[in-house]
Amino acid sequence: DEPEICEALSRHFTLLGYQTFTANDGHEALKAFTNRKIDVVLSDIAMPGMDGTGLCRSVRKDFPMTRIVMMTGHVTLENALACLRRGADDCLFKPFVDFKELEEAVQRSVRILQRWARVLAHLAEKKNS
Repeated sequence: DEPEICEALSRHFTLLGYQTFTANDGHEALKAFTNRKIDVVLSDIAMPGMDGTGLCRSVRKDFPMTRIVMMTGHVTLENALACLRRGADDCLFKPFVDFKELEEAVQRSVRILQRWARVLAHLAEKKNS
């Protein structure tokens, strides 16, 4: 999204205790995966270069456990379906009155990852027993 929006979201989620990273386009976002473990991607659909749906498709293919929350200011059923077809876990519509809806989407994603971590730990424990 726009740099100002990225910075506002980054500040907000940092204050909530999340470690954040911003990117100006999909290609830059994918580069971040080379030296970071990224649990949740929050992306706009409309971005320069690689758009959000391309980013979504690449993340889903190469990092299947990463949760993806897409955002769009172009509220259409077609946009929402395009996100979900390419692997997004959630699709939110802008403009936001506040960040509460985004917070809830990120928290849902984190809870799902935590559940998967518990399941995988349990399976590993059973295997080693």
